[in-house]
Amino acid sequence: MNPKTIKWIIFVIVLSAIVLSVYLVTMDRGSLRDGIFITSGAFLTLFIMSFLYKDNPYYKFAEHLFVGVSAAYWMTMGFWGTMVPNLVAKLWPGAVKGVLPALAEKEPSFWFLIPLFLGIVLLMRLSPKGGWISRWALAFIVGTTAGLNLIRYLRSDFIQQVNNTILPLVDKTDAGVSFWGSFSNIFIFIGVLCGLVYFFFSKEHKGFFGGAARLGILVLMLTFGAGFGYTVMARISLLAGRMTYLFGDWLGLIK
Repeated sequence: MNPKTIKWIIFVIVLSAIVLSVYLVTMDRGSLRDGIFITSGAFLTLFIMSFLYKDNPYYKFAEHLFVGVSAAYWMTMGFWGTMVPNLVAKLWPGAVKGVLPALAEKEPSFWFLIPLFLGIVLLMRLSPKGGWISRWALAFIVGTTAGLNLIRYLRSDFIQQVNNTILPLVDKTDAGVSFWGSFSNIFIFIGVLCGLVYFFFSKEHKGFFGGAARLGILVLMLTFGAGFGYTVMARISLLAGRMTYLFGDWLGLIK
């Protein structure tokens, strides 16, 4: 049979299944709106999962729809959540007074013409000849972001991690010495120390130093494995949510 004919047959079958699903869900829920939305979510989920078999037009349709809707959503959120309160409301308070009265300023602040100019300059990236102008705005954004985030990361990540590593080797409680607390603190101390030893490449990893480095590798592998397992569990929870949606909300097999 002609491959094009097979594609059309599959398309008709899928379309018929969608129409039948909308009808059945509508009859079960008593709402055409629920029938359309539940069926759409179910078939889009199946289209995405069809990529496990091979790449196909249905997967591409769902992928493009997801990317397009996400881009439109975040663009709208960025405009109303960032540009309007931080730029439009500062420069033209009267323009947002009727729409968002809580954001309206009493007087316009023309200092915000500077970020407006930088934003317009950044769009020069789209011009083949004037693309070099956007580097000034990009350099300002990267430099400012790096400078602001450096202090925040030092406080929240580096210093906090160092502070959490400085622990008493013997964990004393009101009831006495806690064995498991002391074991945990000693394990953390040795693990951090051996992990740091592994990254000292100026000294050859031999003898006691090499043993500590190998123990550091083991600690790093345990850390990476735990992180990977946590990521997999998060993905499995998402998969379980979709399965619950398919077999519960759509098919009604799970009550």
